[in-house]
Amino acid sequence: MSLHIQVVPMLSDNYGWLLHDMVQNVRAVVDPGEAAPVERALGNEKLDLILLTHHHADHTGGVDALRHRYGARVAGSASERRRLPTLDIALAPGDPIMVGAERGETIATPGHADGHVAFYFPSVPALFSGDALFSLGCGRLLEGSAAQLFESLHRFDILPDDTLVFCGHEYTQANADFARHVDPDNTALRARAAEVASLRQQGLPTIPSTLGQERAANPFLRAADVATFAKLRKEKDNF
Repeated sequence: MSLHIQVVPMLSDNYGWLLHDMVQNVRAVVDPGEAAPVERALGNEKLDLILLTHHHADHTGGVDALRHRYGARVAGSASERRRLPTLDIALAPGDPIMVGAERGETIATPGHADGHVAFYFPSVPALFSGDALFSLGCGRLLEGSAAQLFESLHRFDILPDDTLVFCGHEYTQANADFARHVDPDNTALRARAAEVASLRQQGLPTIPSTLGQERAANPFLRAADVATFAKLRKEKDNF
């Protein structure tokens, strides 16, 4: 595995992710909501590729400035083409995406946004889930249905427990409060909530988590069916 991953905090609670394939010295960034934090993280290094999970401005706001400065190519969902910055690489579900020698897979994850995709790199393994899956939570249903997002999240079922989950926001502490409200006797959740509280006290990111942690503690992944999932999502919206 040659893929190094670095968190890039931006805006009020967004995370972009800087990827560096150290074999071919290729760099990519996932979901740059603004350009300046990415430029600071890069220093004097180049940027080759920009990966976009969906069209919302807090995930795409830095694209044009970064493309202009570095000449980076932009990759995103073909079905989102009209709402994304101009794409150099239009991806369909199942399409590969290369970051140097590292091969990723495009996974369709609609629900939060119609054309939302996630990117999975098996060599790490790492999942860049955008706003579909958060640690201890999931995205709001802004453009899709509960059934769509439920199905999207279960596309991750085939991925291993040690998959690192790199999501788009630092929402974990608030998600933990809701999760403990609906699942108070879950020991894995209590342990994760304590870990999260400690990290935030130190001013540290709570991301990445692992899919194993999420399967044990995230109420939205633990929902038995669509009806339960929809009820949880509605309750979280009003929590």
